[in-house]
Amino acid sequence: MEKKLFSRDFTLVVIGQIVSLFGNAAIRFALPLYLLNQTGSAALYGVVTACAFLPSVILSPLGGIIADRVNKRNIMVVLDFFTAAVLTGFFLFSSAEGFSSGDGLAVLLTVTMMILYGIAGAYQPAVQASVPALTGKENLMAANSVINVISSLAALFGPVFGGILYSAYGLRPVLILCVACFFLSAVMECFIQIPHVRRERKGSVWETVRADFSESFYFIWREKPVVGKGILAAFGLNLFLSAMLVVGIPYLVTEVFLLEPSQANRLCGFAQGSLAAGGLAGGILVGVFGKRLTIQKAGILLMACAACVFPIAGALFFIPSGMGNFLVLSFCSFGVMLLATMFTVQVMSFVQEETPPALVGKVISLIMAVSMCAQPLGSGLYGFLFEALADFEFAVVLFSGVCSFLVAFFTRKIFRDFQTGR
Repeated sequence: MEKKLFSRDFTLVVIGQIVSLFGNAAIRFALPLYLLNQTGSAALYGVVTACAFLPSVILSPLGGIIADRVNKRNIMVVLDFFTAAVLTGFFLFSSAEGFSSGDGLAVLLTVTMMILYGIAGAYQPAVQASVPALTGKENLMAANSVINVISSLAALFGPVFGGILYSAYGLRPVLILCVACFFLSAVMECFIQIPHVRRERKGSVWETVRADFSESFYFIWREKPVVGKGILAAFGLNLFLSAMLVVGIPYLVTEVFLLEPSQANRLCGFAQGSLAAGGLAGGILVGVFGKRLTIQKAGILLMACAACVFPIAGALFFIPSGMGNFLVLSFCSFGVMLLATMFTVQVMSFVQEETPPALVGKVISLIMAVSMCAQPLGSGLYGFLFEALADFEFAVVLFSGVCSFLVAFFTRKIFRDFQTGR
């Protein structure tokens, strides 16, 4: 019997994601911006951002193994409660002497962000692996489109609302709001029922982990090599494109465009919100035109995505107005995320459909882990480049565009070869 898309349990997952991801987007925006406001250093911002991604890279594969062996509902509930506890701890420590400024603040922010990103790395494989179990293969494209739309909505309103709240009242109200979001999401997720088949362990914990990893790598590189090649392409794009936007948007808006500080903080939220708006539009377009989109043509979307970077470099070189540069940056960021989201939904649906149920969590987590490895490297790289090439920021953005376009060009070839069966 064909499963309907919005079943009771999938609807609860969606609502829980709305609340949880809104809090996640707001706090991920506010904490780095607070550090940047306190120090004004792009290099330190890049280093802290890079450190924050490391636990996510490490814990994502383990999260995939756990997602295939433990009830996915329990994973989501425990991690949301734990996130609320971590933010409560940051709230208390940030008032203590030695942690409210200087090196103590930098260390506290780094540790907190590392924990938050680590939690996200273990959390998302459980969400993605639950989609086929709750909706069925016939609804995969639509279900992934819904999840991406929710993620984009949260990422749109989280930074915008967080920016307004932060610029008006400071960091404390943002922390309180986010703790409430994660707590509410955890309570709601307690009522979700996700089908779970208990799997026997293969010897000790270490032997089980090794066997699960081996099984996943064999599937990715032997049975479906197009998936492995796609992972390498995602690594390249995260290294050269995503990392530039993660570091570049807050640095350019708050430090380069010469805007009044409170205005810059608000506009930074809107600029990051444009990324989320692009993701929202891309998710909607995939839902509308999903049946017309083929995995074989997915690489073309990435070439167009990389091309959106060049106007940002041109504006930095030719337009003296800070507000003019902000408008170009926001518009192009919207285009980048629109096209990137359409590509991501296509590829994720393809992987979920082609992967055996017992491997879905591990395969998705490996894809996320390898692609995320690029983020800390890229954040550190662009933090250094923006600071070393002060007054020549256009050159940094141009470098990002050229490298990203080359990666996208070779990605197109990967999917074209898949189309012809080579």
